[in-house]
Amino acid sequence: MTDNTRNMTVLVTGATGRTGSRVAQAARAAGLTVRAGSRGEGFDWEDASTWAGALRGADAAYLVYPTDVGSPAATEAVGALAREAVGLGVRRLVLLSSRGEDRAEPTEEALRTSGADWTIVRAAWFAQNFSEGPLVEGLRHGELVFPAGEVREPFIDVRDIADVVVAALTGGDRYTGRELAITGPRLLTFREAVAEISRATDEELAYTPVTARQYGDTLAGFGVPAEEVEFLVDLFESLLDGRNSHLSDGVGEILGRAPRDFTDFAREAAAAGVWKA
Repeated sequence: MTDNTRNMTVLVTGATGRTGSRVAQAARAAGLTVRAGSRGEGFDWEDASTWAGALRGADAAYLVYPTDVGSPAATEAVGALAREAVGLGVRRLVLLSSRGEDRAEPTEEALRTSGADWTIVRAAWFAQNFSEGPLVEGLRHGELVFPAGEVREPFIDVRDIADVVVAALTGGDRYTGRELAITGPRLLTFREAVAEISRATDEELAYTPVTARQYGDTLAGFGVPAEEVEFLVDLFESLLDGRNSHLSDGVGEILGRAPRDFTDFAREAAAAGVWKA
């Protein structure tokens, strides 16, 4: 951390979410003042009238859109918020994007053209997607049904994402104008990931691959709106096609250490009782 970042105030959007909560924690540990951006704290991505109050007086911001960075709504909101931030003097912006997601390019471009001192962090599939969110319930009942086939993914621990984001926020010009691709240390299929969770929990867990369309029909049955279902089906068909079956060395380059391993994540989450029915 440089001297001029020691008194930084950082707006962390999604501060109660999967990555935002860890970014807030890592930022505080680094000595930054964190301004939590969440609906409970008066910030709402869908209500632009809440943005100025959250941004005013901050030095930097972490941007994570609550649904998918590749959605048209994300492109519009990220661009508008970034321009407002710059207008209020908050030039240092770090956006969480998705590695390999072509649909995210318009949102990334909206940030690039906003006038901000930007950094884009392109992360692989989160390890914590298995322990937080909609996949948990299936694992608690012994089966993960998901449209990932036997594709290999370099699952990344969200705590590594948080550490990279804080490094980008506090690194001065070092990471300005850069896209940082970050992954875990090895490739695993979803079947292998479930097997690791099975070993960590000492429970029999199964992985059942389905097509993206079959998964979409299941989501529709749970009441997910048709437009969102179609977006997710298209996303899974493209993003889980093997395009991300390679490692990136961003974590090592930026943090000077190896990324956290999926086995350690699974053991810690199992010890916390995450997958107990």
